[in-house]
Amino acid sequence: MKKIVLFISLLVCVSYSAQFKISIEAPASFGAKEVYLYTLNGSKDVLSAKETKKGNMWQLQVKQPYTGMMKLYFPESNATINFISENKDVKLKVSTANNKITDVAYLDEANATMNQIQDNQQKKEVILPALYQIKEYYKTEAGFGGALSQEIDRLSRTSADATKFPFINFYNTNYKKYVEKKAGANAVTHAEIIDFINKSTDMLETSSLLRPILVSYLNIGPSTNIISDVDKLLAAVNTETPRGQTVLSELIEIFDTYGMTELKDKYLTEATNLKCTINDRLAQTISVNKNTDIGAVFPNYTFKNARNTAAKTLHDIKADKKIVVFWASTCSHCEAELPTLIEKYNAIKAQKGEIIALSLDNDKTAYENKVKMLPWVNDTELKGWNSSYSDTYNIHATPTYFILDANNKIIAKPDHAADVISYLKLK
Repeated sequence: MKKIVLFISLLVCVSYSAQFKISIEAPASFGAKEVYLYTLNGSKDVLSAKETKKGNMWQLQVKQPYTGMMKLYFPESNATINFISENKDVKLKVSTANNKITDVAYLDEANATMNQIQDNQQKKEVILPALYQIKEYYKTEAGFGGALSQEIDRLSRTSADATKFPFINFYNTNYKKYVEKKAGANAVTHAEIIDFINKSTDMLETSSLLRPILVSYLNIGPSTNIISDVDKLLAAVNTETPRGQTVLSELIEIFDTYGMTELKDKYLTEATNLKCTINDRLAQTISVNKNTDIGAVFPNYTFKNARNTAAKTLHDIKADKKIVVFWASTCSHCEAELPTLIEKYNAIKAQKGEIIALSLDNDKTAYENKVKMLPWVNDTELKGWNSSYSDTYNIHATPTYFILDANNKIIAKPDHAADVISYLKLK
């Protein structure tokens, strides 16, 4: 009986120590009420919890052990805070102005250390090269030349000790080895990256490093060998395992993002044909591609505050052809392409067609100023890349186009506005 009691007590202690709390303090004037907490799986945010503000505080309880990158999202102000977890309590304090977050104070030791390291790293990458160039004109160590030397020496040193923080140490060590570009450094090899991926702990998935490391892998050697290189990687990581499937999912999305359609289709087919149990990460990639492929019915969208239509949803709009455009007022390519559609809009309407533009803006003023000039159906969630569009419609860049028939079936996915005009046979 004593052994059983002891075992139960031990379980209670382990369970309790695995939990941690995230506390966020904000000024009373900050209008946000809800906050969403996300963990990370590869390059995908995973909703973990949400909480409502009490007084000027949010407190979120994390019930499962977690070490890695985390994100807070305040939907009412469309604000995001990135931070880390070492599976210990996190404490943040935000400063705001005009209902926007202007600064974040990281009050727990782990996040304060990570912030200091990243701040120093950014200065190394941006400021240090410029200081070296300026120093060439100040050979003397007196006055300004001496101050330059001191600043160069300060930025060149490690700013904080990360050895007692497992995640920070993992992230910084492997970022420097596999992602950071350094002149004169020995190039990393395919074999080294494969070995690292196979031997890493779960911190690889929670670190945000997986995708940039895979990009590094793809950039090694001549591009003519890319299929054999990818096949070698997938065989090594084993696509019947959760990690192998996450790697496969990331590769499919990388190929999609960079317009490498043949490679995307090849490995998406391989993913679809797997006979084993599929993890959630890969299942999501397969699903969103299936739902937005030619021949699929375009997933419906309920308008938030649509202009130039009384329809409640995208499917409610009556047209022989619907051109769906995902864009943003800050997108230079959109700025170049949308005038082509404006010029041909009357001709599109004459064909009983309609344009539905869904914006990935997050600034209301910028969106409203731009949308005044767009004569078609317009709507936005004003959440930027935190909107539902990116996951629902597999949007990786703006502008992105879909052409639907009268029954909302996808009949074309043009690359540019000129391709839309060509598909509709408009002169």
